[in-house]
Amino acid sequence: MSRPAAFREGADFLVAAASVVELVGRVEVVERWTDPSALSDLTVAGLAGHLGSQVLSVHAAVTAGTAVTDERPVPLLEHYERVEWARSGPDSPANQTIRRGAEESAAVGHGPLVASVQNASEDLRAAFTRAMPVALPPAIRMPGWDWSLSFEDFLVTRVMEIAVHSDDLAVSVGIEPPTLPEAVLGPVLALLVGVSLRRHGQAAVVRALSRSERAPETISAF
Repeated sequence: MSRPAAFREGADFLVAAASVVELVGRVEVVERWTDPSALSDLTVAGLAGHLGSQVLSVHAAVTAGTAVTDERPVPLLEHYERVEWARSGPDSPANQTIRRGAEESAAVGHGPLVASVQNASEDLRAAFTRAMPVALPPAIRMPGWDWSLSFEDFLVTRVMEIAVHSDDLAVSVGIEPPTLPEAVLGPVLALLVGVSLRRHGQAAVVRALSRSERAPETISAF
């Protein structure tokens, strides 16, 4: 899957990051902070924490060098064949660990969480600007991975998480999710279609997108 140069350079990620700051900062999120979210076994606070962590993980990789590696990265779709949470159900140990981490991220409280994500976004904007035209990290290897992703593909995985969980959070508090520009959302949609193709096959995906009378019950990527 090809990406526009701006995405590789981080500009489009910053658009997604800004949408996280705006959404998590909404008064509706504050008002329902301790309520259950639209996701099982996760509060609104935990979901906001998980959403914010997508920005914070990129910030750690870029500004602190966390998880940066020079090993050969695997293709993006192969990553989702390997990562445990994507291959297991919601009650699996991997997904339980993710939920615990999300709640822990939100334990600082709403104000400090929003501030940390906003500061990370601002730091990333400065880091990306300073880095141009110098190459950004060649590859990222996150804790728990036995492989790495190119930095470009790592950004795609984070924006996918932002797009999906922004919808989850918005639904949880009764508001509309952020609308991301086509340049930002395009690689995410390509990723979701690619994973769906591997899981459900070409016919199922094509029918779901073009033939409602023959559409399968689901082509969910995850």
